[in-house]
Amino acid sequence: MWRSLRRLGVHERDVEDACQEAFLVAHRKYGTFVGGSIRAWLFAIVRRVAADHRKRAHVRREVLDPTLLEGGAAETTTEAIDVQRARTMLDEILATLDEDKREVFIFFELEGCSMAEVAQVLECPLPTAYSRLYAARETIERAIARVQSRAASSP
Repeated sequence: MWRSLRRLGVHERDVEDACQEAFLVAHRKYGTFVGGSIRAWLFAIVRRVAADHRKRAHVRREVLDPTLLEGGAAETTTEAIDVQRARTMLDEILATLDEDKREVFIFFELEGCSMAEVAQVLECPLPTAYSRLYAARETIERAIARVQSRAASSP
């Protein structure tokens, strides 16, 4: 849930609260779960919590100093830095996708849901989900190629 919320546009500083909210919703509505895929049901909840959060986020005016959030010595190994850069690049690329494509890509490629589950969560026909996935992949591949060509051309 945490990863999905983060990738669906919830700011890192708010992910814990949004995740807790998603678990509370799941707990409250568990009695209404009638079967099918529990995973798809949970992702539907996460999707709504993330959408609600994004709608509320525009009214916030606070700007946090990231150095205050670290709370200690940061990892400085090359591997940790590379992982952080890759996550940041993925977040930036995902942010360029429209909501429908981003959701399909996250649920299918990053969270490992079946395409049937994705279509169920997004309440769209299976061919539409596949179409969104292919379009998202194409956009992401182009963005990665641009980043790689910039990295190769810089000294």
